[in-house]
Amino acid sequence: MISRDFLRKEFERLPHLFRQRNVPAGALEEWREIDAVRRMRLTQAESARAARNSLSQRIGAKRKAGEDSAAEEQLSKSVATQVLSLEAELKVLDERLVPIEATLPNIPDDSVPDGEDETANVVLKSWSEPTRFDFPPQAHWDLGPALGILDFERAAKIAGARFTVLKGPASLLSRALIQFFLDVHTREHGYTEVLPPFLVNSASLFSTGQLPKFEEDLFRLQGTDWFLTPTAEVPVTNLHRDEVLLESELPISYCAYTPCFRAEAGAAGRDTRGMIRQHQFDKVELVKFTRSGASQAEHERLTRDAEDLLERLELPYRRIVLCRGDMGFASAKTYDLEVWLPGQDGYKEISSCSNFGDFQARRAAIRVKVEGAGGKNRNELVHTLNGSGLPVGRTLVAILENFQRKDGSVAIPKVLQPYCGGLTEIRRL
Repeated sequence: MISRDFLRKEFERLPHLFRQRNVPAGALEEWREIDAVRRMRLTQAESARAARNSLSQRIGAKRKAGEDSAAEEQLSKSVATQVLSLEAELKVLDERLVPIEATLPNIPDDSVPDGEDETANVVLKSWSEPTRFDFPPQAHWDLGPALGILDFERAAKIAGARFTVLKGPASLLSRALIQFFLDVHTREHGYTEVLPPFLVNSASLFSTGQLPKFEEDLFRLQGTDWFLTPTAEVPVTNLHRDEVLLESELPISYCAYTPCFRAEAGAAGRDTRGMIRQHQFDKVELVKFTRSGASQAEHERLTRDAEDLLERLELPYRRIVLCRGDMGFASAKTYDLEVWLPGQDGYKEISSCSNFGDFQARRAAIRVKVEGAGGKNRNELVHTLNGSGLPVGRTLVAILENFQRKDGSVAIPKVLQPYCGGLTEIRRL
């Protein structure tokens, strides 16, 4: 969420700052009109409170002097009624402002390129050449069923479209990837592992920006305030909601494995085949809390931590910076990592690493106590960051497609073989 002070001070620049960010039509003008009335009522309320305090002092002085204070007492009652009325109106005005503020996206960092959609994203780097074969490579939706390790038909029978049953080596490889990701992040990258609840409440989803804008993408438990978590970003970021952290604690780096659940309401017709866009998937998430001046460097570090996994798995990838129109609602800057999928002859997103600035922290009231000169401490909002490190299903897809062989078998990357009990390849079950 963006501060009201910033909205007021920069109001004339907001159309430029929000360009290509899909701000609801008329939202800014409506906000300014309500805020103007609120500020006027606030001034009136402050004047009325001052008058009430002055009258209280006069009443006390007259009573002490044995003088009649009836007129002042009558006027004080009238002023007190006025104060109550103004405070009630201020509450209503605040209730009208907050929903508008909740729909305003984050303002992109100055380094984010202009652009309306993914066609304007910019490739920053590529690692390794795309995998090539001397035979026509298969997509995972053909390769997996042929090996007997991916079952889309039975999953559809159990739950419907966009679910997959993993069998035998695919299930083993999925567990191996989770363990591998967590081991590298905790033992080498400096993250603390947490295992959060897989159910979250609406306050948590509001804090990270999924509510109210993206409610249609969430699965809610009927008759409750519980939602299935769409990503570990939500529970892990909310670990410190309504807290004041110590400056010495930062940066805080967490990693967490969770299953994730998404309705994908806004993705009709996109990646409906195979395992790329599922309603349920496993993921290891990276979350950081930093001081404002350190968030850019931590963003680079977090992204490199995700890239390191792809390099160890020998999976060709590229890093792109998202343009303004393709970024997520809460993000100030996002890098996407795209892995090469030879069966689809193209790159596909496998990780999204974002710096949110203080946008989430303001919604979640996550602050840090900063020591000032002369022992004068102050609280300031932290900056939050997160990224996939990595999604299990898409990584499994990338391994199947990049390590396939002409005879239909699939080699297991060397770094994963110890996690698979020494298994070196997948053959037909």
